[in-house]
Amino acid sequence: MSKQKFTLPFIIVSTLFFLWGFITVLVDSLIPRLKDVFELSYFQAGLVQFAFFLAYLVLSIPAGALLSRIGYQRGIFVGLATMAIGCLLFYPAAGERLFSVFLLAYFMLAGGITILQVAANPYVAVLGDEGGASSRLNLAQAFNSLGTTLAPIVGAAYLLSDTIKNTQEIEVLTEVERQSYYVSEAAAVQQPFLWLAGAIGLLAVFFLFVNLPKILKEVPERGYLTVLKNPKTVWGAIGIFLYVGAEVAIGSYLVNYFLDMNLVGTIRNSDFMNTIASVFSVGDLQQIDGKAVVGSFVFLYWGGAMVGRFIGSLLTRLLLPSKVLAIFAVFAVMMIAVSMNTIGLVSMFAILSVGLFNSIMFPTIFTLTLEGQGDAKPQVSGLLCTAIFGGAVVPPLFGALVDGVGFKIAFILIVLCYGYIFVFSRRVIRMGA
Repeated sequence: MSKQKFTLPFIIVSTLFFLWGFITVLVDSLIPRLKDVFELSYFQAGLVQFAFFLAYLVLSIPAGALLSRIGYQRGIFVGLATMAIGCLLFYPAAGERLFSVFLLAYFMLAGGITILQVAANPYVAVLGDEGGASSRLNLAQAFNSLGTTLAPIVGAAYLLSDTIKNTQEIEVLTEVERQSYYVSEAAAVQQPFLWLAGAIGLLAVFFLFVNLPKILKEVPERGYLTVLKNPKTVWGAIGIFLYVGAEVAIGSYLVNYFLDMNLVGTIRNSDFMNTIASVFSVGDLQQIDGKAVVGSFVFLYWGGAMVGRFIGSLLTRLLLPSKVLAIFAVFAVMMIAVSMNTIGLVSMFAILSVGLFNSIMFPTIFTLTLEGQGDAKPQVSGLLCTAIFGGAVVPPLFGALVDGVGFKIAFILIVLCYGYIFVFSRRVIRMGA
């Protein structure tokens, strides 16, 4: 197939990258709200991400088998339909204030995204020559980052902008006031996810009719145990596990980290910071809840990833992808160390800048692991997507550490994750990438 014929399929599939990026980070915006509504510890709040990323562990390999039977186009439809159902589940979860149903909704959302990821990542990687795979996937992931950049803005405006009452405050309300409060709380969550369900449903119908070229083999030729004998696969899977875990742990707790450093007053009292925050929030910053004030800056974390992936698409064409990965891992560690050892706005902007250095890690680890795997690419992709389960493990562990020793020391866990990625970037060269 010619390069020109690859362009339209690439654009079409890139819409899926945007979609799952937006929804994944919108989930992050709900975590501080759910923490207040259900009065959860940081560890319990981390279980939200556990439910979301558990789907990758449970469903990635079955998703690969499903795609081999029904094809990528129908598989994408199934994935989108599953996501739409997950969004609809937020309606009863919010209306009845049932944390267990929230967790089920997250799992359903992630189940649909898992199917899309298993198909889309390797599809983009082989949509052209193997040498340009890292560049193509970085470009596609840039659209994913566009979604993750917009999601915190939407979350700050619609999910974090009002003040949530605790149990004691609710108990002193009259029955009429209490019911009114519950209705308003439910609507704040229900409306955005109803809109999402509708949009995803329309996209699912679109994928029933669009034609995508068949590039990957639909019937695996090697078993998963055979694929796991390749050390590059194992190293790459661990890299994906730790990278996703670190990225999600930081993103999930940014609002709580900023609140812990008492940055709300600092932002409100600074004309410069007040101007920035006002652009990405709704209402008077002196009146809206503190979570929305600091939450309006989370877009910089995910926006940095978007900018970095556009840049990374070029860098991985000019330099060895493994070298770019090593450099970005070192800078990520440096910025976390700065945040750990400072306070105030310096600490805030240091941790936000990690998003820039996160940018190329997932697509580069993914394509370096796929490189040279031949007809085993579909199975390797399934295993790498299974490793996204790291997003379910690292955030609760990080939350448990925060409960015990505070944010600053807990970041040591995240530093270790990026340290492994640096080691992978060096070792993968000796493994033939």
